This record gives sequence, C-alpha cells and structure tokens, in this order.
Amino acid sequence: MEAEILLNAVDFGDVLLQNGGGYSGGDFDAVIDALDDPEPWLGALAGGAFGAALGALPAFCFTGFLVIAGTLGGGGQGVGIGFGPVFGPHISFAAGAAAAAYAASRGDMESGMGYHNGKDITFALGNKPDILAVGAAFGALGLLFEQISRNLALPLDPIPLSICISAILHRAFFGYSIVGKVSSKANGYFDMGPFEREETRDPGEVPGDGEMAGEERLAVEPWLGHQYKWGQVAAIGAVSGLAAAVVANALFGSIGTNAAFAGFGISAASLTFLNLGVAQIPVTHHMTLPAATAYMATHEDVVTAVTGNPDPAFAMGAAPALIIGTLFGVIGALVGEAHQRVFYAHSSTHFDPPAASIVVTTLIMGLLVVAGVWDYAVWVPGTTF
Repeated sequence: MEAEILLNAVDFGDVLLQNGGGYSGGDFDAVIDALDDPEPWLGALAGGAFGAALGALPAFCFTGFLVIAGTLGGGGQGVGIGFGPVFGPHISFAAGAAAAAYAASRGDMESGMGYHNGKDITFALGNKPDILAVGAAFGALGLLFEQISRNLALPLDPIPLSICISAILHRAFFGYSIVGKVSSKANGYFDMGPFEREETRDPGEVPGDGEMAGEERLAVEPWLGHQYKWGQVAAIGAVSGLAAAVVANALFGSIGTNAAFAGFGISAASLTFLNLGVAQIPVTHHMTLPAATAYMATHEDVVTAVTGNPDPAFAMGAAPALIIGTLFGVIGALVGEAHQRVFYAHSSTHFDPPAASIVVTTLIMGLLVVAGVWDYAVWVPGTTF
C-alpha cells in the first residue's frame, strides 16, 4: 500500500479535527461556534423525535445502513449522515431510550418485554405528542454533549459519551435509580447466577412498570441473555474484531480513514435481525469499531500513508496489526460486559453497554497518542491528521 493513497476525511461537522500529529486539544471558542449553528439543533430535534417514535434500536439500525452505504459504496457521505444530526445514535438512539424510560415510568408502555419495560429499546412508541417531545428534548441534549466533547477534542469518541450521559439523565429525570439496586439474591453487581436460576425480586425491592409487579421481575436482568458469559463474550470479541480489521485493511486503499467504520456499520445493521426476534444474534459494534481503528493506528503502511511519517513511533506489519485489532475487539467485548453487569442488569432502563465500552477503548487509544506511543488514532478527536 503506497503512501500516496488519497485519504477521505469524514465530513460531518468537522468530525475529524485536523491537527498534523500528536494530540491537539480543542477550545471553548470552537464549542461556542459549533453550538451557534441552528441547523444541527433542528436536525437533533427531528432526529430525537424520530428515535422516540420508531424505537431506539430500529433507529440505530438506520445508522448502520447509512454507514454501510458510506463505507462500501457512498464515498463517505453516508458515514457523515449516519453519525450526524437526525440519525446519529447520540440523538436518535439515546432519545429512543429516554422515551422508553419516560413511557414506562407512566405505566403507558406494556411492550411485553420480560424485563422492566423501560429497557425495551426494540419497541416503537408511535406518534403521541408527549413521546415525540421527550425524544426531541433528548435529541437536543445528545447534540449538546457530543459537540462539547468533540470541539474540546477530548481524546475519545464523543458520540457514545453523549449516549452514556443521556442515559444517566433520563434515569434522573424520570425517577429511576442511577445505577440500580442489586437483588438480595445476587452476590454483588457481577453475579449473574440469579438469572440462570430464574429467581425473581423480593416484594418491594424494585418498582413495577404498569404491566409487571416488582416482585415478578427477574432478580438479575442481563443485557443479553445469550451473550454474558465471559468466555463467550471474549470469543465473539476476537472473531468480530479480526473481521473488522481485515475489512478495514481491504477498504483503506479506496476510502481512506472511513474504512475504520465499515465493521461498525455491518454490526449495527445486523441488529435488524435482533430487533425482528431472531434468537442468538450477537451485538458487536463495540468490538468492531475499536478493532478496526486500532488496526489502522498500528499498521505501518496505513500510518505512513496518513501521517506522511516514514518512521512512525509505533507501527508494524499487517499481520501483527491485525492481532492488535483483534485484541481491541476482545477488550471492547469484555469492557462492555463489565458495564452491563454494573449499569444495566440491576436497573430499570437501558444504559448502553456498547456505548460505555467504546468510550473506554477510544480513550485508551487517545491516551496512547497523548503519551506519544502512537502517532495518531485515526478519527478520535484531537489525534488526527
């Protein structure tokens, strides 16, 4: 792969802060300038209402399809739309999750989910004005947090950071516990045993949801009943991480740094089948995104092509870089599982484990650039060329 390869930066609200090497922080003037533009705000209001009406997970599947279109056939434009106002998951997905929490808090949802209804991100909430208003409000909040993080150039992915903040806020606003309450039948946050034994909550331990009394709820409600055992989680992280890194390697020559997002798009779009009720579908976007990014940040041909540096600080051949990508896929998987055990399994609304995982894995990569170990982290704010 030659250093003269034409690179295509993702063009959505200056998602890549071009700085020419190393880490370069943002500033508050950039934040003010970004927030002063009315068009993203209008898009966020519409996108939040869209996510509330359609449901968080169906809205996120649209993100996946747009990213696939951008990376595999659209020259990058679909990536910008998929991560921008309207369809960005910090807007439509986060707003859909907030709307579900709101509807469940009022006893209006009754989705038929075996967990608390506030966790049902597959359920379309329709066109009630209050639902749309909640979605629009959280869409605007999602844009706010994402733009602050992005324009301050915090060295992590601002989109999942915004999703996590939004989840904390919807729990606070609608009367839910921020972390949740561990059942008396569980031995701490990490114990999934009560789920396996199908044990239920003690009376009065947690609230019901208008469809199911609190004591009818499972004592532990893991994020994915088919994807929580550590060994299985690590295995799917390795496989999906390697696959995403290989795809990024194949696409870099034609679409540049947008290749880092191809695996994410495929992972996100595959959740359409999960939403349709197909059993055992794995959730992998928090594995594929860091894996492809880590591969591109460490493969010597890619690093040299992007940075113009013939002697990068940390770079290796394709095969070792693919192994690094695979490792980050495993890390993403395990970090996501740890977050679901703390923030999801004992609570009553959706806190997104993949979002939390991507925050952690991209922060690791960003800090490697800050420390001078890596030359860049592909698309992570403050670390790009």
